[in-house]
Amino acid sequence: MEMSYIFLLLAFLLMQPCVLQLSQSSNNFTDQSALIAFKSQITFSPNNSVLAGGNWSTTTNFCEWFGVSCSRRRQRVTALNLSYVGLHGTISPHIANLSFLVSLDLENNSFIGFLPHEISHLHRLRKLQLSNNLLEVVAYLKNWACYPNFEIYILRKQSKWYNSIVPQQYVVIRDLVFGINSLTGPFPLVIFNFSFLTGLGLTQNHFSGALPMNLCTQCPNLRGLYISTNEFSGKLTSQFNNCTELSDLSLSENKFDGSIPKGFGSLEKLEVLYLGGNNLTGNIPPIISNLSMLQEFGIEGNNVKGGIPSELGRLQNLKILDFDLNDLTGTIPQYIFNITSLQELNLAENSLSGNLPLDTWISCPNLEILALDLNKISGHIPSYLSNISSLFELTAEPGHQEHSFLLSLTNCRFLEVLDLSFNRLNITIPDAIGNFSLSLKAFDASENQIKGQIPMGIGPLKNLYLLDLSRNNLTGNIPSTFKGLENLQSLFLDENLIEGSIPEQLCQLKNLGELSLSINNLSRSIPNCIGNLSVLQKFNISYNALTSSIPLNLWSLQNLLFLDLSSNFLNGSLSPSMTKLRTIVVMDLSCNQITGNIPNIIGTFESLSSLNMSKNSFQGNIPQSFGELRGMDQLDLSNNNLSGAIPKSLETLPYLKYLNLSFNKLSGEIPSTGRFANFTAESFLGNEALCGNPIFGVLPCTSPTSLGSRVKQVLLKYIVPAIASIIIFAALVIMRRRHPQCNMQIPGLPITLPRVDHRMISYQEISRGTNNFCESNLLGIGGFGSVFKGILSDGTIIAVKVLNLQLEGAFKSFDTECKVLRAIRHRNLVKVISTCSNLEFRALVLQYMSNGSLEKWLYSHNNCLNLVKRVGIMVDVALALEYLHNGQSESVVHCDLKPSNILLDEDMVAHVSDFGIAKNLALNKDATQTKTLGTLGYIAPEYGSEGRVSTKGDIYSYGIILLEIITRKKPTDEMFVGELAMRQWIASLPIEWKSWMMVYSGLKMEEM
Repeated sequence: MEMSYIFLLLAFLLMQPCVLQLSQSSNNFTDQSALIAFKSQITFSPNNSVLAGGNWSTTTNFCEWFGVSCSRRRQRVTALNLSYVGLHGTISPHIANLSFLVSLDLENNSFIGFLPHEISHLHRLRKLQLSNNLLEVVAYLKNWACYPNFEIYILRKQSKWYNSIVPQQYVVIRDLVFGINSLTGPFPLVIFNFSFLTGLGLTQNHFSGALPMNLCTQCPNLRGLYISTNEFSGKLTSQFNNCTELSDLSLSENKFDGSIPKGFGSLEKLEVLYLGGNNLTGNIPPIISNLSMLQEFGIEGNNVKGGIPSELGRLQNLKILDFDLNDLTGTIPQYIFNITSLQELNLAENSLSGNLPLDTWISCPNLEILALDLNKISGHIPSYLSNISSLFELTAEPGHQEHSFLLSLTNCRFLEVLDLSFNRLNITIPDAIGNFSLSLKAFDASENQIKGQIPMGIGPLKNLYLLDLSRNNLTGNIPSTFKGLENLQSLFLDENLIEGSIPEQLCQLKNLGELSLSINNLSRSIPNCIGNLSVLQKFNISYNALTSSIPLNLWSLQNLLFLDLSSNFLNGSLSPSMTKLRTIVVMDLSCNQITGNIPNIIGTFESLSSLNMSKNSFQGNIPQSFGELRGMDQLDLSNNNLSGAIPKSLETLPYLKYLNLSFNKLSGEIPSTGRFANFTAESFLGNEALCGNPIFGVLPCTSPTSLGSRVKQVLLKYIVPAIASIIIFAALVIMRRRHPQCNMQIPGLPITLPRVDHRMISYQEISRGTNNFCESNLLGIGGFGSVFKGILSDGTIIAVKVLNLQLEGAFKSFDTECKVLRAIRHRNLVKVISTCSNLEFRALVLQYMSNGSLEKWLYSHNNCLNLVKRVGIMVDVALALEYLHNGQSESVVHCDLKPSNILLDEDMVAHVSDFGIAKNLALNKDATQTKTLGTLGYIAPEYGSEGRVSTKGDIYSYGIILLEIITRKKPTDEMFVGELAMRQWIASLPIEWKSWMMVYSGLKMEEM
């Protein structure tokens, strides 16, 4: 009996390992089956590289599968991490069979449907990460209430919110994050069911309404509240007064208004406070200085006013201070520069003014970002900046020892970004700029009145990726030491006074993506090595004096998006061997001296949106391949020598909005369908052989059968008038020989000058030529600006009309005058030589009229103007009006004809000027309406009372001037009161008085 018992016991012990092994194998099979079931619900896996193939296969141990982690002893699945792998499908309920699962991370995939409720059976689960999916949530998580170690439940970017997911039982959940979503409605009061809640994240949703007043009473343990980027509104009052445990508070990017609550000063444990991007007003409360543990403080993007409180200097733990985009005033307090823990200081885009405080920067060992841009800081940068960079060297003020900012850089070894742009700093950059910390990555000092040369010592800043010194007064050459800026990505030196050539050393900057050198005095050629800048995307060298041809290897820049070579003296032709640029969007070659044909390959630049090749000497046909530029919306080929027909393929361009083919030698029919239906005659001016729809200002095209009638039309329209003109011209010559003192022209015979390309004149040349717009060069002041006399570098005397952009209507006046003057040419109109414009300056460069205005000759006692000369002047004006009204497809109405706008050249030939309020009358339209009035006394009655503009208004003004030039009385003379005006006064005089007055007035003026 005893032996049989022992035998049975031994047999049991021998069998037990098999039982244990069978049990363990069974459990492992359960985990493997659960994973295979999970895989079966996956509908898409990128390239099948994650779950397919030999990875998730029964031929290998599932503990070796991608994303699977197992316990070492039992070989049970403890973690499943398939985040960021782009999976699509649903989550299988079999996942609940992984009973040893501690962590499940499926973040940033595209799972849809409901989260299976069986997942709540995973009692060992401690981490569940499902953010950035498309799941919907239902109320089943209450089973987790018994597991106090489950602290974080994260569910971001879900499609719906159910209040039922957080019932009363969730008392142990400490952190709830429902951010990056599209959740709507008021603040979710259901979170008050969590008495242990320490963190709540609702960022990037659409929650709205006010915050509950009892927020911290219901959640007394709250340490972090993140509700930024929602639509919460109302005033911040006492909602946070009882949040004694709060350390992180982010309320930015909402619609809160009112002032910053003083109650924030009682949150003694607060380390992070962000209030930016709201509508907060008032001042910064000094009580914020009580937050001794505060490390990050941001109020950017509000309407906070006043100065920066000096009390904030007590915040010695500050790492980030972000006050940009407000309306702060006053000077920058000294204490800020004593906060040694500061890593980021951003005071940009405020109204801070005055000089920076002197000699106060004790230390800045941790500073990484300093942004003071877009303020009103003036004067000099003080010496405390030497601890940052030793960057600037100042010209000493009287009685003030010159500062040298070339001391030590050790205190700022982490500085990466320095932005001083758009201030009023009058400084020079020293040669020792190379001593700057090598950590510097971005330096922006644009628009700051910086003077002097760019120092050679700039080369050692090898980690610099952005350098912007544009819109200053820099002179000299571009340093060859720029080659040392080996990581430079963006270089902006435009709008300075830099001279010399573009150094070849720039071609060594292999990382350069943006290069802008426009509006300088650069000369010579574009370096042949420019093609070495293989990553260059933006290249702008416009408005310089560069010569020679465009290097062929420039067209090898395959990443080029923006190319502007305009307004130089580039010559030669474009090689047909140029490489196809697939990415280029904007290309401007205008205002140069380029010759030859336009290469067909440009039509293969498939991304091209804007192409300007105007004001060159291109010849030949417009390439048919331009019809392949499907994204083109602006095309300007005007003022060239192009010939042939306009390609029909241009009709198919779906986005073409602006087209200018004027002043070429094009012939044939103008297309009329597609986008051409929206163009006007201005697109085709100066191409006499074009025909088509009359709305384009051309004759209708004729068929071959009407050739005889066409010949007759040519004879009647051109040959006969030409013969008549010759006869009249011969008679005019004879008359002039008989009467050499007469300067009169035959009415009705406009003499149109040949087209002359506008010369490109820089702002710097205009400024120098007018002695910086000196008052001694002032010729007169008009309604929208002033006119100065100037002398160009080649000795040409000019008149510069500078618009006062502070006046309402000045921009419109400039645009109107440019629009009118670019389309008209006549000997009795003031010739425009060029224009000069930027964001803050508008000017017209005009032909200089040495004898001034007709008004000066009529009313000055120092000038003589006999009757014959006066009649000659009025004939000149009549010829100008005839041309404006009838000499082109659209009539131009001057709208402000008066003696001060009639200028006289050295031969006393009259020229009509000032087209600032002129109006174009559309084809077949004899009048239009306007709100802009001319000068009192010269305005036609219907113009003044109804705003009705027509050519008759100019004729009325002409008649008033004719009476004025005879009577030498202005229409606004004090004798004309009540209903008595100049017209009525003249009409009331006897005929003999009128004749006597005309003769006497002429004799009288000649005697003066």
